[in-house]
Amino acid sequence: MTLQQAFSAALFDPQSSCPHGVICPVGSDASSRFSVYRNNVLSGLINALGASFPVVARLVGDALFHGMAHVFVHKNPPDNPVMSTYGHCFAEFIQDFAPANSLPYLADVARLEWLCVQAYHAADALPLNPQALARALANPATLEQLRMTLHPSVATLHSPYAVASLWIAHQNSGHLQGLDPSQPQSALVLRQGLNVEVFAVSSGSVAFIRLLKTHCPLGQAADNALHADPGFDLSQCLALLISMGAITEVQHAHEVTL
Repeated sequence: MTLQQAFSAALFDPQSSCPHGVICPVGSDASSRFSVYRNNVLSGLINALGASFPVVARLVGDALFHGMAHVFVHKNPPDNPVMSTYGHCFAEFIQDFAPANSLPYLADVARLEWLCVQAYHAADALPLNPQALARALANPATLEQLRMTLHPSVATLHSPYAVASLWIAHQNSGHLQGLDPSQPQSALVLRQGLNVEVFAVSSGSVAFIRLLKTHCPLGQAADNALHADPGFDLSQCLALLISMGAITEVQHAHEVTL
């Protein structure tokens, strides 16, 4: 094991002492300085989780979140120098974290927040010119064969819990009075400018959007969405996507982009 590997391993093992070979300025104690560094690294990673999962933190409280994050960090040290990628498996960890069992929706809230993190860091893309979009949608002869490209930040989530409502509530007052978390809900995540937005949408809308992301023709995507959810409203879903600038390109089925 190299010194770098030993140093990294010791950082995440509280029982490990300062690795042999680490030196400090004359008059300094390597062990005490290593302990300070280890604490700073752990605190930084816990703070990074708090920044990525603020709703989870508010739902469980500071003490439990800090303890949960502390265990997670020890079990899941970073595998990427880009800190915006840290926490990608936090939801799965929460799912099996016994002290959080009283909040069965917590893991899905974390999944939604991770989609928000990804949306924030997604590539930029300009929305399609409104006039060009209007012309494409106004032609009934080709409407069903249209293929739409959506903004890279667009993502969806099905959950047996009201995760979108929980997220939205915590962007405002954080009051959950009258909110029943046990109600199934589907969510749409996207970024408009620098702001990440979350919407509670129908399950049919999620089915429709997921198919659009595969470049499925509009008519086929709508038919599948109606099969998944007979109450699916195509006009309402398209209006939301258009108003949020989520459609970046429209093609007819026979067209090829080079």
